[in-house]
This record gives sequence, structure tokens and C-alpha cells, in this order.
Amino acid sequence: MLAKNIEVKSPRNVYGETLCELGAKNPNIVVLDADLSCSTQTCKFAKQFPERFFNCGIAEQDMMTTAAGLAYGGKTVFASTFAMFATARCLDQIRNTICYSKLNVKIVATHGGITVGEDGASHQALEDISYMRSIPDMRVLVPGDCEEVKQVIEYAANTPGPMYIRIPRTNLKSVFNPETYKFNQTAGVKVKDGDDITIVTNGETLYEVVEAAKKLSEVGIEAEILHYPVVKPFRHIALKQSAKKTGKVVVVENHSIIGGLGSAVCEALCQYYPTKVYRIGTKDTFGQSGEQRQLMEFYGLTDKKIYEKIIEFMDVK
Repeated sequence: MLAKNIEVKSPRNVYGETLCELGAKNPNIVVLDADLSCSTQTCKFAKQFPERFFNCGIAEQDMMTTAAGLAYGGKTVFASTFAMFATARCLDQIRNTICYSKLNVKIVATHGGITVGEDGASHQALEDISYMRSIPDMRVLVPGDCEEVKQVIEYAANTPGPMYIRIPRTNLKSVFNPETYKFNQTAGVKVKDGDDITIVTNGETLYEVVEAAKKLSEVGIEAEILHYPVVKPFRHIALKQSAKKTGKVVVVENHSIIGGLGSAVCEALCQYYPTKVYRIGTKDTFGQSGEQRQLMEFYGLTDKKIYEKIIEFMDVK
């Protein structure tokens, strides 16, 4: 399942390319953007299928309402912009127009998390997953590498109903082998076996967790890694089984520790198998401007920082 060779790719490019592949097969697919098509890479679809692409301008709320109208007309709609503008700015339209009517709109938001970098707090969506997972009938997906981005977009195109798919600005290092990995929307993905601690993650922190687990192995700690690309609906079975085995759970996410993956994990364990949980992510704070890797380091999301925090959590001397 895991990649044999590490490659670095842009998930936004993969998104744009996958849209073009799907558009060639399915004339029912239409794509909307809010004047950021070069950043989201929906420009690739616009070039190939100009009659099915609509630039709604810097009017994200109108874009969501337009997406709803096209979906009412039977289209499969992909609507994209930065995660901050796709969620907080459009909550009313997403909740009351798209989700209430269970419309076939896929909100694919780029530039999620702290790694938007120099654009700073106004553009760093640290609460978007929290917003989206609280809305009834919304599925929330956070793929971990470019192969999974491709498979998740294909899944979205072939599955009716509203979805929120979050991808980062940064390039991603490959985790999964494209020849063997198959996206499964019904379960968490066990990336690595371990008996000492469970680490739950998704998105761009997946690679960091894999590297942190290697460092932990060097000091005799075998971490079990669970990747949860589907935050909602949250499937708790793999998590419960792992928590029973290890007795300690750490959640790592490029998101606020309030309302995101960490909250989903805590809610599930509280109900099904109460376990001590340590959440690594941004605290109750806004982000700040800075280079992407420096921000990951500052907020404790690099492999080295994750390793150090887990060592502290386990009180290893």
C-alpha cells in the first residue's frame, strides 16, 4: 500500500488534471471558481471545457448559490476557491441551500491550514473542517497525498450529495503506492502497526507522522498510525480497536484542535472506548504570516516536533 519511491507533487495540479479526465468522460460535470482558477488549478478544466466552466468572480456566496442551481438542474458541480473563502464566507448558502436540499455540489477548497504561509491569518483556514462537519448531510474529506487526492475527486464525481474536500497549498510527498492503494470511504486506513501508542492524522501531516514514527521506533516506541481521510462520517471501528491495543491516542492535524479531526476522535472514543487523547494542532488562536515550513515547526506539526511531543506525552525518560 505504501509508496516505494517518494515523489513530490502539487495536489492542486492533480485536482485540475483529474477534473479534466472526469470531464472528458462525463459531460454532466461543471466547474465553478471564484476568480482564483490559476491558484486552485481549475483553469485546466476551463481551458479544455470552456462551455462548462464558470468564473463567478470574487463573489463566493453567489458561487455557492449558482452551484446549487446547477445541481438542481441535474449537474455534478465542483466549486472551488481558498478554504477560508469557501467556508466561513459561505456558511449560510452551504447550510441552507446546498446541504438542506442534499444537492450534488462538491466544494473542493484549496489552501487549507496554516501552510497558506505568508498570506497570514486572514487566509489560513484553521476552522473550516469544524464548520463543515457540523452541517447535516455534509461529507468531509481530507486526503493525505496526491494519489489519494485523485481517488477522492473520482469518488466525489461518482457519489451523489454535498461534499467538502480540503487540499493544501503545499506540495505533498507521496505516502501511498498508486498501483495498490484504493481509497475506502467506509474505514480509517492503518498505515503502520504498533502496540505502544496510536497516532491519528490526515492531510499533509500524514507524511510528517510517518517520519515521526520512524524516529519513535529508534527509541523503542512502536506507534500505530491511522489515517482518516474521511472526517465525516467518522468510522470509529479501527480507532476503537487500536485504542484498546495501545491505551494512548495522539491526533495530529493542520487545523485547530477545536472541532476538527481531534474532536471527532474524542467524540468517538468518549462514546465507544474512553481513552487518553493528546491533540497536536493549532490551539485557540489565529495563524500568522511566515514561510510554510517555519509555521509547521512553530505550531508543532513537523516530524521532529511531533516526535518530541509524543515522547513528552508518554513521559519517556
